Amino acid sequence: MTPTAAPVAPTTPAATDTHCPYCSLQCGMRLAPVGPAGSAPAGPPVEVLERPDFPVNRGALCGKGRTAPALLARGARLTGPLLRDRPGGPLRSASWPEALDRVATGLARVRAEHGPDAVGVFGGGGLTNEKAYLLGKFARVVLGTANIDYNGRFCMSSAAAAHRRAFGLDRGLPFPLADLPHTGCLVLVGANPAETMPPAVRYLRELRENGGTLIVVDPRRTRTAELADLHLQPRPGGDLALALGLLHLVIADGLLDQDFIAERTSGFAAARESAMAHWPDRVERITGVPVHQLRLAARMFGEAATGMVLTARGAEQHSKGTDTVGAWINLCLATGKSGRPYSGYGCLTGQGNGQGGREHGQKADQLPGYRSIEDPAARAHVAAVWGVPAASLPGPGVSAYELLDGLGRPGGVKALLLAGSNPAVSAPNAGQITERLRALDLLVVADLVLSETARLADVVLPVTQWAEEDGTTTNLEGRVILRRRALDPPDGVRGELWLLRELAARLGVPDGFPAEAEQAFEELRRASAGGDADYAGISYARIAAEDGVFWPCPAEGHPGTPRLFLDRYATPDGRARFAEVTHRPAAEEPDEAYPLYLTTGRVLAQYQSGAQTRRVAELNAAAPGPYVELHPRLAQRLGVADGEPLAVTSRRGRAVAPARITEAIRPDTVFMPFHWAGAGRANSLTNPALDPVSRMPEFKLCAVRVERAHREAGT
Repeated sequence: MTPTAAPVAPTTPAATDTHCPYCSLQCGMRLAPVGPAGSAPAGPPVEVLERPDFPVNRGALCGKGRTAPALLARGARLTGPLLRDRPGGPLRSASWPEALDRVATGLARVRAEHGPDAVGVFGGGGLTNEKAYLLGKFARVVLGTANIDYNGRFCMSSAAAAHRRAFGLDRGLPFPLADLPHTGCLVLVGANPAETMPPAVRYLRELRENGGTLIVVDPRRTRTAELADLHLQPRPGGDLALALGLLHLVIADGLLDQDFIAERTSGFAAARESAMAHWPDRVERITGVPVHQLRLAARMFGEAATGMVLTARGAEQHSKGTDTVGAWINLCLATGKSGRPYSGYGCLTGQGNGQGGREHGQKADQLPGYRSIEDPAARAHVAAVWGVPAASLPGPGVSAYELLDGLGRPGGVKALLLAGSNPAVSAPNAGQITERLRALDLLVVADLVLSETARLADVVLPVTQWAEEDGTTTNLEGRVILRRRALDPPDGVRGELWLLRELAARLGVPDGFPAEAEQAFEELRRASAGGDADYAGISYARIAAEDGVFWPCPAEGHPGTPRLFLDRYATPDGRARFAEVTHRPAAEEPDEAYPLYLTTGRVLAQYQSGAQTRRVAELNAAAPGPYVELHPRLAQRLGVADGEPLAVTSRRGRAVAPARITEAIRPDTVFMPFHWAGAGRANSLTNPALDPVSRMPEFKLCAVRVERAHREAGT
């Protein structure tokens, strides 16, 4: 009798170390296949496991990260190209060759008829460094257009502008997150990490446990504000006056660090003069923050041996956002809380690669390595890497909102390639931007789902997700990290790098667009070498071995730079520069017709425009739709009950959503989350007024009226 071999159990592939696809923490996680090799699970093909050795989150994950594999399941995403045969016609399935030919032909036609600046590119802060880099190269080398920008302009551009103005260099945090628990006093301005990046809250708790104090500045009593030793609740738009008022009190109370000011800064005299014009009673009238709270905050920060100020979108998304951040930097500089261990100013970046996405070429005015596109030496360096004449590179284009608002207009972009963004929901004055998208001759959207913007497209190109590709991102600390491919994408899905290579070849540039991420990164290293954001010494191998590498890292033997500015600032003279700023009103203040402030923001279970998270059942159950948050006194005046539909109207549009009555908000202010489309689309109300320096729209403040509404479809 012939013996039979024992059956061999199917093997289960090893887990893959990677990172969450959502916020700028870029939390470490581990992906393990669901079921044995070769099986086809009905749900997500991988599950999330903890990765406790990654230093940023130490294994902790929020609900968004834990449920991220849901969109990898069959039926949850796009699996083949779509195109429209005629304007207004339905989208139909197409092959990749047909779709790519349609895109290339359309781009070439518009460029031939109207010039290179009639074609445009709009990117996203969630794209990997490799994608962002090659998207910028594609715009400038293949299309020859100046018109490229990205949704990260709506994220931290005001903080970036203020950072560069003060320090000569912009990196979201100039120190690791691990430094936060060791500072003496932390001021969070317009930031709500308890809902926007929950794994970071452990650092706030550790700060308190270590004896440090936490001050939160926010018009709402958020989950983060509930953790604070002191919550300052200014009117929307009051953050600039508040910072100036605190500097006034620091000066008056003798809490300046005169030696630091003399040795490491310039421009203090003008900053002092401006601060002295913002005395406590005046600041109370502007902000609504009582004088006794102003005095307490000034002492808490000024008397602490070390201190940090971190801002986020609540302070930055204003038409005076750059000056507001500058005023908070002034407070740090005047008290000597900068350029020293456990002290300094930082920005809590929002999107997953909001930092790296702007460093390497998606912004209209920048080339890889954080180089200015107007700098002849920068142009020559990057052109040499790309193998093109420097003179062939276009100059700076317009900013994100200006690009979007000009779509289809005379002199504006007529054909747009859009990747990793959903401006039909996320842009300010979103109703107007939706009409501009419809006015294009050609709209091409690369996305993993059929977002509200993709539904408007002439061609939709389905692209890979975070777990299906390799690539780097740069988190809010300036730590370059590595996402690893854990599974293969569906047959009809392609990566953006492959897509750019195929389009470039069809448009006459067959070389220079590698489809493999590591090859693209090797070229990015050369292009960034010598720039402010120098990645020359960073490799995939180093990132994997070191849990990320902090830029600048100019050589392979360089250790990276976890902490900036300890010896000198990146200015020509090595000194930090005070900003000469003064309070001014918002672009739109409440009046008789629109008597209330509207402010907007995120909620715990949803992310950005919601294009991904609204498709995850668990997250949708936790946050199923928009709402209008208002104070009980305002609700009583309107005669509205909790849950009753409210109409919120601005000069730009109208939104309807259920009332949520809470004492956590000021009586003169209402709040709406911005994750939803339809009747409750908050960004149909918001003001596109731009900061004159950063070109940041004023998302966080506009004047509205609120009234009871009959229930409408989609609310």
